[in-house]
Amino acid sequence: MQWACISFPQLALDDVLRRRADHASPLVLFEGAGSRARVLAANATARHHGLHIGQSLTAARALYPRVNAIEHDAAAVERCHDFLAAWAYRYSSQVCRTFPQILLLEVRASFRLFGGWAALQAGLRRDLAALGFVHRIAVAPNPHAALVLASARDGCAIEDEAHLLGALGTLPVERSGLDAACAESLQRMGLRRLRQLFVLPRAELGKRIGAQALLHLDHLRGAAAIALDFHQPPDVFDQRIELPFNTSSHESLLFPLRRLLRDFSAFLAGRDGGAQRFTLAFEHERGTPTEISVGLLAPERDPELLFAIARARLDHIRLREPVCGLRLISDELPPFTPARRDLFDTRPQQAVTWDALRERLRARLGEQAVQGLAMHPDHRPERAWRAHAGADTSRGTRASSGTIEPLPPRPAWLLTRPIPLRERVARILAGPERIESGWWDGADMRRDYYIIETASHQRAWAFRPAGEEGPFMLQGWFA
Repeated sequence: MQWACISFPQLALDDVLRRRADHASPLVLFEGAGSRARVLAANATARHHGLHIGQSLTAARALYPRVNAIEHDAAAVERCHDFLAAWAYRYSSQVCRTFPQILLLEVRASFRLFGGWAALQAGLRRDLAALGFVHRIAVAPNPHAALVLASARDGCAIEDEAHLLGALGTLPVERSGLDAACAESLQRMGLRRLRQLFVLPRAELGKRIGAQALLHLDHLRGAAAIALDFHQPPDVFDQRIELPFNTSSHESLLFPLRRLLRDFSAFLAGRDGGAQRFTLAFEHERGTPTEISVGLLAPERDPELLFAIARARLDHIRLREPVCGLRLISDELPPFTPARRDLFDTRPQQAVTWDALRERLRARLGEQAVQGLAMHPDHRPERAWRAHAGADTSRGTRASSGTIEPLPPRPAWLLTRPIPLRERVARILAGPERIESGWWDGADMRRDYYIIETASHQRAWAFRPAGEEGPFMLQGWFA
């Protein structure tokens, strides 16, 4: 097996920064109340002004009064960790989030799919950069070794047991995952590298450092296995962004809306699914949220398409009060089928597919403004079709005695109502085809239909009353 470890050294801070349009303004996270409030994390701008972890919040504000201080939300960090675990299912079916700010993925089975570790690692880093998370990644034959190497050497890749001990042996004992007291005790004994511990007799070393520390060293070398609890992604996406200030401007809502939809797309990709319907709730200080329900004709997960549809819907609503938070909920997550394209498709890459164009038109013009056509089981031409919202998957067939038979040719352009054919008939190409129907609903008709060619070389679909001679009535034109 091969285990990849993804470490998030500033997960709580990233979870806050990625939801804000302004990353440059000084910001710190704090925990505690009153005089006991301490800085838990600080962004680069805050550190530039002398603010640091462990500093009292009072001292930080005295040093830089304009700093934006946000209370640490442990529950939000847990939700963020869950989201990342769901995203990681795109790369592995075995994802473990047992350790805080850590994801462990068994990736050996994914090498063939992604083209080796180098390509898989590039995909992981590309996605995490787009999602806005600082990260460190390493891969090793066992999960504990990968975890320790990720914190010590970002990008380290150990593909076999033969090289594992050599890579671990160079690590300082304080970077080995041993508790601080044990590491300090070993350093006082002159043992500063793991390779010095590995050559000592196991029984005597255990008396010095204890059974728990000895078991940890066994885990690092792969001599002892550990049972991992694998994460199962939820069947519902429910994520919320609290805005840093209340706003009634649609433009101010676009950044958090785009961030939510990118997270939604990453979640869908992780479960190899799409979204058929989702709800956007714009929360207010008072009263119920303003909700937008977005329904799609087919499952989608492209973040730009979802954003374009949601933005068009947002443009059509009026917010009764300023918005303080934005929430996205979806529980209709069917399997996703990518759009099919020809191997030698000559369309430019920036061209919009028909499905994407259809969804954007529905979002901008309204769900009822864009309709498809479907065949309806009725022989009368005026009633043989229906407008509907979905794509037409029917074919020109009819049932007869339990079998499916092809229909005779039908024109692409059917007139709203028949009119007299004023063109001179050059010849009759096919017919008559008798259509006799409608006696049960009071719209009885008995007609003989013909395909004719006019003097101007147009092909028409026309009829006469059944069994009669006389002028033709035009029903439609063939392309």
